[in-house]
Amino acid sequence: MKPVHYYLLTGIFALPAIISCNGSNAKNSVNNNLKNSVNMKFEKVALPYATDALEPVISRQTVELHYGKHHQAYAENLNRLTAGTKFENAELETVVKESDGAIFNNAGQVLNHNLYFTSFGKNGGGEPKGKLADAIREQFGSFEKFKEEFNAAGVSLFGSGWVWLAKDKDGKLSILKEGNAGNPLTSGLTPILGFDVWEHSYYLDYQNRRADHLKELWKIIDWEAVGARY
Repeated sequence: MKPVHYYLLTGIFALPAIISCNGSNAKNSVNNNLKNSVNMKFEKVALPYATDALEPVISRQTVELHYGKHHQAYAENLNRLTAGTKFENAELETVVKESDGAIFNNAGQVLNHNLYFTSFGKNGGGEPKGKLADAIREQFGSFEKFKEEFNAAGVSLFGSGWVWLAKDKDGKLSILKEGNAGNPLTSGLTPILGFDVWEHSYYLDYQNRRADHLKELWKIIDWEAVGARY
């Protein structure tokens, strides 16, 4: 039989681990309660592919950080900021069109990223077909010329933001450069395709080589999904 003092010492040494475990559980419980207390009206879109499906154009690590952390944060912020306001139960597009300040920034980024992440596919690439292809040729002369203009707009945008292909009510296409959380909706246009030029979208894979990143993205475009927006 072991002496009593052995069991006393064992219990003392075990206390920090027990306290740490209980503290961690309590912290997780608080975080979950806070999250559950907010109406999660606005959610990030579900990825239509695995997190490693876009490699080597976009790495699994970048998708997990960009989608799993940044996109998630925008959605959580938006739900928190709109709670108790006229936007609490509004459609996301309505919030983008009618809000400003922090609500607009987070709403814009939720919408922008929803469109962005659903523009790609594991077997993407090639060229658009159908009505979108016809509209691109009519407006830009050729698909290659369109890509050149689109890439140039993305490279020349100063700081963080987005480059967009958008259409007006008559179906006419245009390329827009939008800073920060900007979206063509605020100009009365419909977004068709958007490339994210915030550094968090490419820095792990391309460092400061934004131009290389933009050129590579064409290899993973899901033109069926993008074309359906036209």
